[in-house]
This record gives sequence, C-alpha cells and structure tokens, in this order.
Amino acid sequence: MKLLKNIVFAFLLLFGIAQFFGPEKNEGSLESVNAFLAETNPPENVKAILQESCFDCHSNSTRYPWYNNITPINYWLADHVKDGKKHLDFSNWEGNSVKRKDHKMEELIEMVEQKEMPLPSYTYTHIEAELSDAQIQAVIDWANQVRLGYALVPMPE
Repeated sequence: MKLLKNIVFAFLLLFGIAQFFGPEKNEGSLESVNAFLAETNPPENVKAILQESCFDCHSNSTRYPWYNNITPINYWLADHVKDGKKHLDFSNWEGNSVKRKDHKMEELIEMVEQKEMPLPSYTYTHIEAELSDAQIQAVIDWANQVRLGYALVPMPE
C-alpha cells in the first residue's frame, strides 16, 4: 500500500512540475492569411468557414482552448497544428508555385468532400467548426473556382 502511495505521489509531483513546461505556441495574427484571402477571394460565407474550421490548424493564427494550458494536452495540440501546417499552410500561400497551390486546392476539395476535414478530434471540442452539407458545397464551389483561375495561369516550361 505504501508503494502505491509513493507511486501516486511521484506521478502527481511530475505532473505538477510538467505544467511549467510546454511547447511553443502558434499565435500570430490573422493577417498572416491575408495573401491567401486576397488571391483566392472567398465569399464572406466561405471566409467565415475557413476562419472557424481551418485556420486554427492550417495557419500561423491558432486560437487555443483553455485546456491547452495542461501538459501533456498542449504537446498533443502543438503536434496537431504542426502536422496540419505541414499539409496545408494558408499563412505560407505566397511561397508556393501555381502548380502547388492548385494541388493544395484539389486536396482541400477532396478532404472536405469526403468529410475528412475538419478532423473529428477538432469538431468534438469545436462543434461550431463541423460543416453542414451546404457549407461543404460552398467550400467546394469556391475551391473549384480558384482552381479554374490557376488553370488559366501560364505554367513555366
């Protein structure tokens, strides 16, 4: 019984100490997506969808929930954001070629259409980010328009 108490005490002590450490936060301003928004020109309803359902994990502007202050959850969330930005980073849109931008929009369409994005683990705690069928269609229609624009841009040979 004493061994169990010591193990629990050690665990609580380590957990308490761990709260003083955490990963770097991804907290920039929404201005980091201005180039993306200017280039793709989403209608207001799609812009609102992107802000509510996408930018937290796919830009330099993450709105962190209160539970991000708890270690180890903060490390899990940081990894989530890092992985999201690895696949699609709206804050780094200007740094991509037209071909890559078109490919990213194609992937966006596919992921939203198949309801793989936003992730269920995100919508579980951000119910407002879950997309209705009408919102999905609005995003797909907009993304297809953007892709049409990219198709008209001459590609370097």
